Amino acid sequence: MTMLDTLKTSTLAFGRRLMGTAAAAALGLGLGLAVIAGAPAPVMAQDAAAETSKPALWVLRDADSTIYLFGTVHILRPETAWHSDTVDEAFASADRVVFEITNPDDQAAAIPLIQRYGIDVETPLSSRLTAQEQAKLNTAAGDMGMTGAMLEPMRPWLAGLTLSMAPLAKAGYDPQSGVELVLRARALEAGKPVDGLETMEEQIQMLAGMSEEGQMGFLRSVLEDYENATVELDRLVAAWAAGDVEALEEIGVTPLREESEPFYQTLLVKRNANWAGQIDTMMDGEGVIFIAVGSAHLAGDDSVQVLLEQRGFTVERVQ
Repeated sequence: MTMLDTLKTSTLAFGRRLMGTAAAAALGLGLGLAVIAGAPAPVMAQDAAAETSKPALWVLRDADSTIYLFGTVHILRPETAWHSDTVDEAFASADRVVFEITNPDDQAAAIPLIQRYGIDVETPLSSRLTAQEQAKLNTAAGDMGMTGAMLEPMRPWLAGLTLSMAPLAKAGYDPQSGVELVLRARALEAGKPVDGLETMEEQIQMLAGMSEEGQMGFLRSVLEDYENATVELDRLVAAWAAGDVEALEEIGVTPLREESEPFYQTLLVKRNANWAGQIDTMMDGEGVIFIAVGSAHLAGDDSVQVLLEQRGFTVERVQ
């Protein structure tokens, strides 16, 4: 993993209770986690236990349009089974596939954006940290094959996001096994058009626009929870694979709302409202669209489905 090969999901909750560096990244932002990890081609998830894996899937229809909504996890272990006949048939029927961003693996697009929004050569990262925090950062960086000095020019949000990947990688989690990259590869192979609800720059600006205090809170939570970073993510992935939306809300949505209402509004509520508007417009067209977004956007009282129902649509859960 290299220093600037980085950028969603997932991501950002700060505070111990969120442990959300892993959970929020996995559920929330479709950031170029694959770019962050600098990994190669996507690894297809194994189907050995597919009969017991049923992540939630919804559909809304009118006379000439069908839109599927599939909740994803942006980073998974390669062996995690998540396919089902219902999901695969819905995906196969789609004329078009839509993700949070069109290509989260686009390093050519990500690196200039990271340099613009994530680098601050005038204020070294170490100048923002205590000696104890710097020691933790050095340890975490070492686990990624880096040094603390390599993170010196990074703004706190980028350093936090980069380091949040280290314990997950050690535990076998791989951005290239995340649902979006697997589905995107399949869509391209099948000749399906692929679109995004947001741009990579919009997602990066969301992180870079956090206050200095918020960015440092995020980085400190990464360092503080580093040793236990896979615990909540393991729990979250199990709930997601089982289609337990209530548990996903408890793990990935409620803590974010309770920890920081402004950040909850930015990360989920405002984006969900924007996406619901886009989906409303899509329903004016015709054909079948398969939309795959982080599962946090499809859980809770401010979910995309709830907002669509407020617009008069009937959203049916089909898995």
